[in-house]
Amino acid sequence: MSLSFDHSYASLPPILHRSVDLEPVSAPRTIIANAALAENLGLPGDWQETLLNFGGKQGLAMAYAGHQFGGFNAQLGDGRAALLAEINGRFDVHLKGSGATPFSRNGDGKATLSAMLREYIVSEAFAGLGIPSTRSLAVVATGEPVYRQSKERGAVLFRLAKSHVRVGTFQFLAVRQELETLKALADYETARNFGAAPSGANPYLWLLEQVIARQASLIAQWMAVGFIHGVMNTDNMQLAGETIDFGPCAFMDVFHPQKVFSSIDHGGRYAWDKQPVMALWNLTRLAEALLPLFDEDRAKAIAMAEGALEEFLPQFEREFETRFLNKLGIFERRESDADFIAATLQHMADTGADFTNFFAELDPHAASEQTPWDQSWRNRLEEQAQTAEDSVALMQRSNPVIIARNHRVAEALTAAEANDLAPLHRLLAALKNPFDPSLRNSDLTQPPNANEEVHQTFCGT
Repeated sequence: MSLSFDHSYASLPPILHRSVDLEPVSAPRTIIANAALAENLGLPGDWQETLLNFGGKQGLAMAYAGHQFGGFNAQLGDGRAALLAEINGRFDVHLKGSGATPFSRNGDGKATLSAMLREYIVSEAFAGLGIPSTRSLAVVATGEPVYRQSKERGAVLFRLAKSHVRVGTFQFLAVRQELETLKALADYETARNFGAAPSGANPYLWLLEQVIARQASLIAQWMAVGFIHGVMNTDNMQLAGETIDFGPCAFMDVFHPQKVFSSIDHGGRYAWDKQPVMALWNLTRLAEALLPLFDEDRAKAIAMAEGALEEFLPQFEREFETRFLNKLGIFERRESDADFIAATLQHMADTGADFTNFFAELDPHAASEQTPWDQSWRNRLEEQAQTAEDSVALMQRSNPVIIARNHRVAEALTAAEANDLAPLHRLLAALKNPFDPSLRNSDLTQPPNANEEVHQTFCGT
């Protein structure tokens, strides 16, 4: 494949983007590069050098709006990022922390090394788990300071995504009644990431239906590994169905359904158990933006949108239940599955179970303290046609042994700030194979002690 510094997004009307002259940085130095990803993409051997020479090139800052914690902002956009390149029309290369853009809103457009390494770690953890996600090609230290609460090292992240079009991108056009551009954007995103609508289907309603299906699956996958995104604003929901924008995100240690890590989510809007409802809320905002494309008759358009949105929760619940039954080694579905999963989660909350280790350590062969829940689970397994060995194999495929635990991420970031990359590389190596049972005895699988526990995570902007 070739790396083109032209970008197809530039063919869309100029209201959607602004050109940005990317400034060179004083002393760029690669902190980490994703050679395996580059090889899978077929990038040329000099890809790192090509990307590092971004200074003096022209990027593209995207315009979008967004509901942020429920409040609408009609003018957001890439304030510290720019589309840099495109890989054969299939993937965006996005540069984060590259400096001010017309959308920076008086910010410096820079990023800290720790924030960019955090995104690298968590996005690669998602890749290992097989959950759709943006990816990280490289993190480069700029050699320049960035001032936040204190003086920190600056860095840029080269992020790869199927698309950077968000729900907020459509809101940006809808609030301005830019209907022709709204249609052009929908056509662009459909062609690039969804393909042609079936013959006879309303193409824009079909697009909404596809986005709904992808988000229903994605949120269920998040929840099945105890992940909390932390900032599910409409400008952070990508239409193509990848997890995007790893800011105040976290994987749970001790399970609690209302768990929140984000330092700015004071009301628990994006808690673990609120994520499906908030995804539906975001998708409703997308449907509102697309209404003029469904039908000229607004009443008919609303009815069409409501019909599509009604499918979200049933799709989510099917995916959620399937994944949790797999985690429990259960093959045969029953009408009472939702109740059994709810009882499982309540048992975990009551006993203060570590989310990951609870599932990873389940073993129908092992002796255990016979709680009512444990007996119910064992009875359920015994009633199946499949053997206990079949159940164990299903659980091993479904339950990661290692996740990007918050205290281990913090440990790696602190060391990297001091130029010690060994903890970073060790953590990333383990996260490549999170289902490997031989890793179960690694210290990386252990929950934090009281002094190591991370209670809050931050956006890092």
